[in-house]
Amino acid sequence: MAQYRVGRLEQEIQREVTDILLKRVRDPRVEGVTVTGVEVTGDLQEATVYYSILSDKASSAEKTAQGLKKATGLIRSELGSRLSIYKTPELFFERDKSVQYGSRIDELLNDLHRQDHE
Repeated sequence: MAQYRVGRLEQEIQREVTDILLKRVRDPRVEGVTVTGVEVTGDLQEATVYYSILSDKASSAEKTAQGLKKATGLIRSELGSRLSIYKTPELFFERDKSVQYGSRIDELLNDLHRQDHE
């Protein structure tokens, strides 16, 4: 039962954070951020929000991280008014490296495929 509630809450937080980032956060540093997943602790006190950005540059990744850190208070308060839970979890943003990793593997496979046809 508890695991089902955590999973449902993770989906709801992901949906709402995506909506808040699109409609409420005006910081240009967080434009183009895609929320890829949310992990909530068993006691529902903390939530790690995984995100990805299109740019591979370290400078834009750093700017995005700063923008998200600055917007965390707004996002959390907005989340608190949208979700019907007793206590809004503390939010932590972490860059999702799996998207980058997947595109790198794609690139390597395409190179191998191209070499086979030469």
